[in-house]
Amino acid sequence: MDRLIRSLVLVISLLVAGSVFADWIEDSDKNAMVVLRSQAAFQPESIARAGLSEFDGDVFDLNANYTERQDANDRGLLVEMKKRLAAETHPKVKQDLEILIRSLNDEIETRRIDNKYMLPYFNIHRAMFGSFNALLDPRNDRERYVKALERLRKYNGSEDGFTRVTELAKARSRERFDVAGLAGPYKGELEKDLSDAPRYIAGVKAMFERVDLAGWQDEFSKLEDQLTEYSEWVSEEMLPRARQNNQLPAEVYANNLKNFGVRATPEELIAEAQYGYQFIRSEMKALAFRIAEDRGWEDKRLVPVMRKLKAEQIPQDEILEVYKGRLAQIEDIIRRENIITLPERDASIRLATEAESAAVPAPFMSPPQLINNTGQYGEFVLVQTNPSLEGDAIMDDWSHDAITWALTVHEARPGHELQFASLVENGTSLARALFAFNSANAEGWGLYAEAIMHEYLPQEAQLFNLFTRLMRAARMFMDPMINTGQLTPEQAVDFMVEQTALSLPMATSEADRYSFLMPGQATSYYFGYMNLMRLRTEVEVVLGNDFDQREFHDYILEQGLLPPDLLREAVLERFVQ
Repeated sequence: MDRLIRSLVLVISLLVAGSVFADWIEDSDKNAMVVLRSQAAFQPESIARAGLSEFDGDVFDLNANYTERQDANDRGLLVEMKKRLAAETHPKVKQDLEILIRSLNDEIETRRIDNKYMLPYFNIHRAMFGSFNALLDPRNDRERYVKALERLRKYNGSEDGFTRVTELAKARSRERFDVAGLAGPYKGELEKDLSDAPRYIAGVKAMFERVDLAGWQDEFSKLEDQLTEYSEWVSEEMLPRARQNNQLPAEVYANNLKNFGVRATPEELIAEAQYGYQFIRSEMKALAFRIAEDRGWEDKRLVPVMRKLKAEQIPQDEILEVYKGRLAQIEDIIRRENIITLPERDASIRLATEAESAAVPAPFMSPPQLINNTGQYGEFVLVQTNPSLEGDAIMDDWSHDAITWALTVHEARPGHELQFASLVENGTSLARALFAFNSANAEGWGLYAEAIMHEYLPQEAQLFNLFTRLMRAARMFMDPMINTGQLTPEQAVDFMVEQTALSLPMATSEADRYSFLMPGQATSYYFGYMNLMRLRTEVEVVLGNDFDQREFHDYILEQGLLPPDLLREAVLERFVQ
């Protein structure tokens, strides 16, 4: 079928689908809202962050038997969703019900595994920062801010009927102290949490000062004292129970991988990633040699060339403007080469606060609310330091000219910013936007976005575009190696500094991520990228020269954040008849 006929078929199919598009999404969202509102009894902050402002004043449930009560709630939801699935006839609503059912089963199984193996521990300082950072986000409608005072009173126990959250957290840990065989939190994790605690407190205080709500100071002072006392309790009660080795029980780590969208064994990940790492590195060596020759450098080896390019640092006070300018250049390329459809509005880029840098010590995308969105969009947040480290914690990894291309492509456009904007602008169902979400879906697209832009970048930018892919392959073998005892975090830091030219602060952030911040998550980038590349190849094999990358990419984003198996099914149905 030639491109003209396929385009006409696409237009006709969209016109036909348009008449029923809103109806099926509306029906699907009714199912999702039942789950969201029911689960809000236990985790209202995350539900409110998604955009259900009716839960802005509520706080998470850490009262006695909270896991048992959550299980009972989710099992009841499972029965209801399966009943609705049996009665449903629309294929997309059925698919979304299957997503809800899978999500509920995964949550129940995760609680079972954690209860079996892990001593409960709660980083309350980070939880407080995350809670207020989401509610007092400048992108939110200001009338929502007043609910922060209600949350504050419930957290510190001054609201009638509420116990201070620090006491609940201690109680939930203590009641499991005498259970034999439970693994405590990793010692390095606790030490980092204690180090970061003052930054989180200062970060919350700065938010309240910015929004200037009347009467917050006394309530915050109570919470601050409680958090300080909680740090002392962690030092006295949790540190002696900490495990010295970061390695998780095998079933816990395997479950982590599944929840991040990585359905493979550690052994499979290591083998695939080690090959990918060397393949990418060989391409980088050839490119580094050419760059060194062009610049007249005597040492043409990969790591020395990378370090010379990293020395071309952008002044700190110019970083933000340089990235904004780079985004404009990238958008020009996207439009010229017809790569993907771009919105007319600008993307948002800003610098991270110190507390944000402690929470996420690497550049990241801050997603918008997906429910009741009134014009909020994602933000590309630039992180330049790792505040958890003593001394000079400045990263030189994201502030040199050659890296700005790859990072902007990944976090902004056509990467995450465009991905999340599509969820809002395409009217994606809540099941696909919230319940299907996992790291492999999101980060796979970010890395794929780098790959489709690669050929259009300057030579030095291509080297570091390959470097970011190299690091994602390295993550996919280092993370499982650390968590299966084949590699220590210290060895991983040395490897990244010596073999990939990462700064010590950034390499330390990476090792912390693998060891205790998010064990398993780092594997999702390269895993999700491989899935998308395989899927594209399947389509190209059939369509040949009729393959239209813009049409393919727009369709991928229109599907929301479908799991890889469902995305493949949708894409093959659309493109491969």
